[in-house]
Amino acid sequence: MPSFFSPLHAALFALLVPLIIVYFLKLRRTRVSISSLALWQQVVNDQRVNSPFQKFKRNLLLLLQIAVLCLLVLAAMQPFIAGTEANASKLPILIDCSASMGARDRDGRTRLDLVKAEVLKLIDGLLPGQQLTLIEVGASARRMTDFTDNKVLLRSALNELQVADVPSRLEDGLRLAQALTRSHDQIERVRLYSDGNLPTKTNPATGQPMAAIDFDLSFPVDFFPLDSAGSNIGITAFNARRSTTDRWDVFVRVEGSSSSSTEARIHLTSNGQPLGEERVILEAGESQRLVFGVDTRQAHHLEVKLEPADHDALTCDNIAWLNLPQGRNLSVYCPVTMAAFRHALSAIEGIQLEPDSEGKSSRTSYDLLISDDLADDVREASTSCFVGPLPGDLQSALQMKDEPAEVVDWKRDATLLQHVQLKEVLINNVALKQEGVTDNDIERAGYDILAFGNQGPLILRKSDGLKLTYHLLFDTDRSTLPYRVGFPILVSNLVNEAMQQASLAELRSPSTGILPPLQLSKETTYRITDPTGHHEERSTNEDGVLLGISAPHVGEYEVSKGSELVDQLGLSLLNSTETSLSQVDKIHFNELSVDASETRPTTDRLLWKELAIAALCMLLLEWWYFQKRPAAVPA
Repeated sequence: MPSFFSPLHAALFALLVPLIIVYFLKLRRTRVSISSLALWQQVVNDQRVNSPFQKFKRNLLLLLQIAVLCLLVLAAMQPFIAGTEANASKLPILIDCSASMGARDRDGRTRLDLVKAEVLKLIDGLLPGQQLTLIEVGASARRMTDFTDNKVLLRSALNELQVADVPSRLEDGLRLAQALTRSHDQIERVRLYSDGNLPTKTNPATGQPMAAIDFDLSFPVDFFPLDSAGSNIGITAFNARRSTTDRWDVFVRVEGSSSSSTEARIHLTSNGQPLGEERVILEAGESQRLVFGVDTRQAHHLEVKLEPADHDALTCDNIAWLNLPQGRNLSVYCPVTMAAFRHALSAIEGIQLEPDSEGKSSRTSYDLLISDDLADDVREASTSCFVGPLPGDLQSALQMKDEPAEVVDWKRDATLLQHVQLKEVLINNVALKQEGVTDNDIERAGYDILAFGNQGPLILRKSDGLKLTYHLLFDTDRSTLPYRVGFPILVSNLVNEAMQQASLAELRSPSTGILPPLQLSKETTYRITDPTGHHEERSTNEDGVLLGISAPHVGEYEVSKGSELVDQLGLSLLNSTETSLSQVDKIHFNELSVDASETRPTTDRLLWKELAIAALCMLLLEWWYFQKRPAAVPA
């Protein structure tokens, strides 16, 4: 309290002096000569009471006015009850807004609601010189306010925080906080509010799970977890695999939270028609995979719904969507001159191979293009493989030479080279790097080097939007590769990847965050409407691909051109970590660990509101006492 006393407050207290002087001068009676004082004894007594030291005897009105003035002055001094937390001049507050923060307890409160209540107390208790900045952490980090002590602005930003149906990326929020600590010297600590539902790893010391964050922590973090919302059950995977030419196997994985057992019914529909129904009962932390069969003769818009039997804390993981195209053969273009590749392709089922033996073809676009001539690139294909020629953008960096070469190393985990043995493969022509060219220069051009020769790269991979291209930088007919067991395996891997690119082999339900790339008309504007009704207009690129559309909500997104509906795509949460609602009491960074705080530090509590209210009550009492009718006066 003394630290708040100032000359201005002393001047306010000095107002007591004129208030008391007014009461000294209040009684101004007229002097009148009378014959006797016998009947005026009361007047004599009043005159004696009006002496300076007896004037205030039983004067309740003056006491009430003094109390009102003192309370107002005390309120202006802004006294406070000191909290347990040291006052920080600048405090960044990270607030987790991921999907699990939308989990509701049986009272209907979300985890974010609890955080807002705590932060609101912090805002209301701000003292002069203290400033906060609010940082929203979801799929990315977003700073809601600058450092400010404007309580109206902070409350408005706090109310704008909403749960996004996405996993949390706490690293982004910490990096943003780290940037703030480097630009503001007054930041001593950073506060984090989260439900503790973060990606985990096992603590080697205790065997218990702890959150693992790939971040070098360079500042103190106060981690405040929230209480669990209760049990939950949800869908964590929804995908389909083509088992035969006329059947899709549809897989649904359901997981329960680690707090208690759960029960639900699963409903699968296609184009609005029921396909199947299952009942699942899960123990705490268990999961179960369900399999349904769907024919490939027509396209399917699949929807799977989960109906919990009891309290379900999180609702956004109870539904998922998946679009399956009509089944067909994979269209492949391979010139008749490439006999080795055509022979390997003929042994694979479900392929429509062109051109025919006479060199005639009926299509202009294909799922897979295999050629030894770059001129065939005019044929549209989602997956291409060029054998022999150099890519056009690398002809200044590489040159073909008729020199012997051998494979030194290759990426065995690459899809094209899985189970392919390239050791001891002999090659009679090779691509040599020009003087001064390094592997990094090739990778900066957008290529991944999958196989390395003793004189230069041998196999390249390039992904450009929805298009995938492989380059074999040697002539397979002038190598021993076609005569080895790995060659038909390589062709089979190429076909499987082309089927994946064409959505003919395996499909997964897209998850929230970013809308998957959509192949549409080139350089055309489309309107994208999300499940909340919000819409934005975006244009496709020169390849006709629509990219980078934010999709933070579970539900169906509509893509339209004018009044015409072009495509409809359902996005789901499908995240095991968010569905489990598991909580951790420790966050492990690269070099440090941060324990959860069991108790919340209290901030300084300002008392001016209470004092102002008390002054108002005193003022009303003084007004009532002054205005009340004297007891002896009749109505």
